[in-house]
Amino acid sequence: MIVSTSTKPSSQDTQALQEVWSRLNPHSCPHEYNFHMHTICSDGQLTPEQLITQATQIGLKGLAITDHHSVEGYQIAQQWLEKTSLQQPKESLPHLWTGIEITSRLLDIEVHILGYGFNPQHRVIEPYLWGESPQGTQALASQVIYAIHQAGGMAVLAHPERYPYSATKVIPAAADLGIDGVEAFYAYNNPKPWKTSPRQTETVLNLSFLYGLYHTCGTDTHGVNLLQRI
Repeated sequence: MIVSTSTKPSSQDTQALQEVWSRLNPHSCPHEYNFHMHTICSDGQLTPEQLITQATQIGLKGLAITDHHSVEGYQIAQQWLEKTSLQQPKESLPHLWTGIEITSRLLDIEVHILGYGFNPQHRVIEPYLWGESPQGTQALASQVIYAIHQAGGMAVLAHPERYPYSATKVIPAAADLGIDGVEAFYAYNNPKPWKTSPRQTETVLNLSFLYGLYHTCGTDTHGVNLLQRI
């Protein structure tokens, strides 16, 4: 898919993302920021228009749509924001960053790497936007992180405590490959209302500080409510 230049992120956009991440806390999600959500463009139930409408109604300051191997949802939502900004003040609308979730191989297991603030028109990232999990060397975490960086984005390890190996093993390996951050604030047991899991959050936060990583937050929404995972 060709993305119009009006939706192309800038270096200032990435810098703004880093500034937001540096201020996140356990209460930032899901009412202020949300950096992990899915639409019907991958395995979610919300259309991109429904998602960005709901995000605006919640009052989110910023978000990213992280569909699996696709930026189609981001493009549609960004176009919605541009049209809506003609009718109401931009200050009342959330900021939308490019996002994606890529299935990767780290150590000998499958992990998910989130990409943010990248240019989806960059040739290195394009093979990861075709709607299918990458194969072969393209699936290596090192290659995924490299592609996100080459496209001007930031790479984050999703839900570090959901893998066969513990975060104490997975995060150092990802850090060695140049990962920028970890999804520290995440609800592992889908509680209602949404609340980041205390034990896992403490572990991941300690590791993020140890390795100098950014920490992000997200509901990992696949259903119809951005305040829940399912």
